[in-house]
Amino acid sequence: MKSMTKLMVVTMLLVAALVVAPVAAARTVATSGDTVYVGEENIAFTFEPAVTQIVHYSDPTAGAIDKTILASGGVIPELTSTAVGTVTGPYYVFNASGDPTNRATASGYVNVQYPSVVLDVVLNTSQKDSVAGKSVTRDNNLDFKLTDNIVIPTATVKIEVTLPGGGTTTQFGGQNLASINLTGATRYIGAVNLSSADAGTYTAIAKWPSASDFYGKGFDSNTVTFEVSTKKLAITSNKDSVVRGNSFSVTITGESKKTYSLFVKDVSALAENEYPFIVEGQNGVTPGAANPHRNVTVETTAGGTRTVQFNTNSTTDDRQFTIRVEEAGTTNYDEVKVKVEEGAVTITAAGTGTYYIGEEITLEGTCTESDYVYLFLTGPNLPGNGVALTGTMAAVVNDNANTFTEEVVEADDTWSYKWNTADIQRSLDAGGYTIYAVSAPKDKSHLSEAQYDTISIQLRSGFISATSSGAVVAKGDDLKLTGIAQGDPDSVHVWIFGKNLQLTGESATVEDDGSFEYELKGAVTKDLSAGQYFVVIQHPMMNGRFDIYPGIAGWINGTPGSGFEAVRIAGLQASDAANALIKALDSPNIDDTYVKLTFVVEEAQIFINPIGDVPAGSTFTISGTTNLAVGDTLNVEVTSAAFTPTSKGEASGFASVARTTEVKAGDGVNTWSVEIDGSAFKPDQYIVKVECIETDTTATANFNVVEAVPTTQPPVSPTATVTTTTTATTTTTATPTESPGFGALLALAGLGAVAYLVLRRD
Repeated sequence: MKSMTKLMVVTMLLVAALVVAPVAAARTVATSGDTVYVGEENIAFTFEPAVTQIVHYSDPTAGAIDKTILASGGVIPELTSTAVGTVTGPYYVFNASGDPTNRATASGYVNVQYPSVVLDVVLNTSQKDSVAGKSVTRDNNLDFKLTDNIVIPTATVKIEVTLPGGGTTTQFGGQNLASINLTGATRYIGAVNLSSADAGTYTAIAKWPSASDFYGKGFDSNTVTFEVSTKKLAITSNKDSVVRGNSFSVTITGESKKTYSLFVKDVSALAENEYPFIVEGQNGVTPGAANPHRNVTVETTAGGTRTVQFNTNSTTDDRQFTIRVEEAGTTNYDEVKVKVEEGAVTITAAGTGTYYIGEEITLEGTCTESDYVYLFLTGPNLPGNGVALTGTMAAVVNDNANTFTEEVVEADDTWSYKWNTADIQRSLDAGGYTIYAVSAPKDKSHLSEAQYDTISIQLRSGFISATSSGAVVAKGDDLKLTGIAQGDPDSVHVWIFGKNLQLTGESATVEDDGSFEYELKGAVTKDLSAGQYFVVIQHPMMNGRFDIYPGIAGWINGTPGSGFEAVRIAGLQASDAANALIKALDSPNIDDTYVKLTFVVEEAQIFINPIGDVPAGSTFTISGTTNLAVGDTLNVEVTSAAFTPTSKGEASGFASVARTTEVKAGDGVNTWSVEIDGSAFKPDQYIVKVECIETDTTATANFNVVEAVPTTQPPVSPTATVTTTTTATTTTTATPTESPGFGALLALAGLGAVAYLVLRRD
């Protein structure tokens, strides 16, 4: 029984010995500087038998260690990726007597690297052209391109090719791929003959053999795929039709790296510039000797394809064209048809379609026909075939782009043009106009030769209207002149004439909505003489400039060439100076327009209405009138006239109240009022003082506070004495002498109304 047991044990040991894989032979590292690879097993260091460890330094100079790998007995059983991580490069070798913190005591070093094998598939006749991921035909030979960093003399890999049916082989295209020596560089294995290869997709990978230390450790190469096909020469287009002015592309499919002829087939009676044309400088495209823009040779890529772009423009004929590719000397060809269609042009104008001469009009639209649009205008008193929108607005000349207003079409087929009607050097009449946008420089009589669109607009003459904040202004008050100036001027000019006053250099900015405002400050009006003043507000009209303008002091000038001679207005009475200016503006050679109005300057006055006797303890109102401007602030003070000394035990007999109020618009005269709380007032005489700080004007009055009458007795009608004083002098405006151009305005000013007149030229 014991013998049987021993026999069974021996048998089991023998079986176990048979199934254990053989231990890989150790690779000796005999020279400092040799390369060892992650994944290698039983690395023995023979140049230093007593090796105990190898060390990598993050900073060799300082001896800073970031990796240490032990080598027991001078051997590293396996250099694992766990031990190395991402730290490759020089590792220094130390024996038991060496000090790893002192690199100088190292016995040498080894270069630690990850094994790398990279696979590619290229054309045998053009090894720079990879066919990975591409399709090749069976008349091509291939090479397997293998790049590695392995310097182990005995290292080999095998290339496995997976066939379209799913099988795997190391014998492909007449090449034995089962054992390929590695060189630490790049080598080509081929030529791989595809003549008998099945059509379909192939996959290749370089693998380590089972006897290698690197087997099964994830160090195999990348995979590459390629397709073997029996390609027939073909041509396709990315567009069946294209709008004239745009491009299209054709793609040729044929043999790899093969030359073919590509051309647009002739169409009778067409000029060369009426064909689609091939863009110059494309890769693999060589112009032919005849008709080089539509007749070329092309060389396909390693994948057997080539894409070629054609352009069209406004001269390309709108018809169907045939693009042909053929193999020279054979009947192998293919064709594709592409239709070139007419484009379109559109135009719109921002706004309502009605504009004032001098405004800027934004014109915009689309153009799919050409890279430019050409603009011109027709309308009253303009040449029949149209004029350009800029400069002198000269008549356009057919086919002469320089005579049109030209605008670039953007990449998205849109265009935009800002037409400033103030920039033109030709007088436009008010009326209806038509703007044309054309795909080519064609005048109105040749529009059938191009694509175009139109838009109608109405142009109106600019005008101005204005009014003042009041017909009468008290000295020290502000006066505002406001109005509307249509036609998009930047500003209006303000002229003011009065007694010993000629303001000729004033202006007001015109806002985007056409409104303007000019303010004559109280600091100016307080020094003006009482009397009537004349205002002329001037609009520059369509040319955007003031054709009548102030010259040297006391003179007005006219634009050169207008025929207007300078006029001296210094020393003229206000109405005469104003009428001299108006006469100049009325000249037929001057396009400026104007509005005129007047205002009267008076001494500032405040009047207090009679107050009468006021019962003690009551609330009452003090009111009055004034020629001060609406909105002016008045300070109202009520103080007791009594000032009798009292004993310490008696209440003071002196009382006062202060209030503020604003001037309100009244019926023909401005008013003011303030409510006074007289609960603290004792019977006495009181003084009212009303003051306007802005104009330095005051008025005073007296009234009495009396004992309250019992409600059972009829009220007594007291007789009150009211005294009103004012520091201002009341001025009665004399009836002015009528002057030419202002008679109606003077009459309106005498009635206290605002003169308002709009003079508009159509």
